[in-house]
Amino acid sequence: MKNLILIRHAKSSWKAPLKDLDRPLSKRGIGDAHLTSHAVDRFLPKTFIVWSSPARRAKETAMIYAQNLAIPLETIMYKEDLYTFDESSLENTIKNCENKYDNLILFGHNEAITNFVNKFGDHYIDNVPTSGFVSLKFEEEDWKNIQRGKIVKTVFPSQLKS
Repeated sequence: MKNLILIRHAKSSWKAPLKDLDRPLSKRGIGDAHLTSHAVDRFLPKTFIVWSSPARRAKETAMIYAQNLAIPLETIMYKEDLYTFDESSLENTIKNCENKYDNLILFGHNEAITNFVNKFGDHYIDNVPTSGFVSLKFEEEDWKNIQRGKIVKTVFPSQLKS
């Protein structure tokens, strides 16, 4: 069985004229990342690996989660191919995860995350929002063979603010 947790980076700032890769989190994004990271602790597997896009906003989101969930920063692997907005590229990266790992937490970008969730999840999600957390469970034993999985849990900032 394989477990995948997809976390869309928190809301980024557009205030400075920076390259897309270099955009930091906005004040709201920082707050939402703290909010969701505090709400997901009980939904994490005991052991896992963590991958992140190298985009600044994804890295900063991963760092906030790491801080709040006691994940050592040096264990986060930054993967160039996660700086993608395409679900096929995201799927390819996930399917290349080593099988010795059963649990993968991944920080990435939309459209890739929402489209991946809708292709592999068991129900439709209109949009995984910034700071959104989606946990999927797959029955397959090999990452390369994952098919339709089950969405076990979603945590979105709007659910926590109401």
